[in-house]
Amino acid sequence: MKYQEMAITVTELNKYIKNKFVEDEYLNSVLIKGEISNFKNHYTGHMYFTLKDENSLIKCIMFKSYAQKLGFMPQDGMKVFAFGEVSVFERDGVYQIYVKAMEEDGLGALYQKYEELKKSLNEKGYFDESHKQKIPLFPKEIGVLTSNTGSVIKDIINVSTRRNPNVHIKLFPVPVQGVGAAEKIAEGIKFMNEKKLVDVLILARGGGSLEDLWPFNEKIVADAIYNSKIPVISAVGHETDFTISDFTADLRAPTPSAAAELAVPNIFDLKEKINTDKKRLRLALIKKLEVIQLRYQKCISSYVFKEPTRFIQDNYLKIDVYLKRLEKMVKEKMQDTKQRYIKEISKLDALSPLKTLSRGYSIVENNGEMIKSAKKLSTGDEIKIKFSDGIKEAKVK
Repeated sequence: MKYQEMAITVTELNKYIKNKFVEDEYLNSVLIKGEISNFKNHYTGHMYFTLKDENSLIKCIMFKSYAQKLGFMPQDGMKVFAFGEVSVFERDGVYQIYVKAMEEDGLGALYQKYEELKKSLNEKGYFDESHKQKIPLFPKEIGVLTSNTGSVIKDIINVSTRRNPNVHIKLFPVPVQGVGAAEKIAEGIKFMNEKKLVDVLILARGGGSLEDLWPFNEKIVADAIYNSKIPVISAVGHETDFTISDFTADLRAPTPSAAAELAVPNIFDLKEKINTDKKRLRLALIKKLEVIQLRYQKCISSYVFKEPTRFIQDNYLKIDVYLKRLEKMVKEKMQDTKQRYIKEISKLDALSPLKTLSRGYSIVENNGEMIKSAKKLSTGDEIKIKFSDGIKEAKVK
């Protein structure tokens, strides 16, 4: 038989290989763990990604019907358990895992625990702005709680001494990950407070996974920060990492280097600002003196200082004018009052009963009562008659 007749097509080979995968019960139901990379959430709802470990990788696909049942959104770098079947995509001749279910590798439980503690502490007021202390403007002693190895402490020292060579860094070495790290960190914070060793504390470590940063999500560390009388700056992980320590601390820094910048003012910038302010103050004082001198010259050139008696004489003239006005007003007032008085006297005189008597009339009185009618008198009554020039007694007949 010729070899041309013995050859099979690529499609036939891929189909044969696929059947081998289908016939293998182990490959039809496989549970695999690994780290997600090259994740793509397709607009169709299907998810494409790769699972990898230290040495190998395998392509995966999760169809929409299974992806809709996931309780989380996969991301690059996430460690997961994936359940499904291994098969061959005939067109490309590529074998891959058709994932039916997936679960986070421990991170899900840790993240849930993180959220629960965060909610609990927030309700207790651990994150309240009213509780947070101000960072000292010019700290002399800065305490750093971090590992005594690695780049974190070196970065903090470099940044701090560059900004202010006079600042004193006190390192309290603590483990920043692993079992017992949270307890050591809390002990370090308490020790610094009890001994009152520093003006401000920096709690720092580099980036890492959620498990690596977990000591900074423990309640014992949050309690130590919350009860610290020394202001605490938290600089844990990268800029996108947020821990319970970040929320509880008086100030959160995105990186350890940024924490050093926040804690230590740049003394050279301060010196420059002081020099600038000195120049501005000097110019302001010179301007003020010039204004005062101008005012002084104006005052000295005033006639009050040149001819002081003139001012008094002018006031004497004003007093004379005011006295004349006052005398005139008094005279006019008296004249007006006199005229009104004469007018009122004339009115009163015209109404006086004595005026009536002078015209020939008289007034008859009986026992002090003025008699206006003859009917009020009887024969024999003794009466008094008032004339304009006197009074006479009479008897009624």
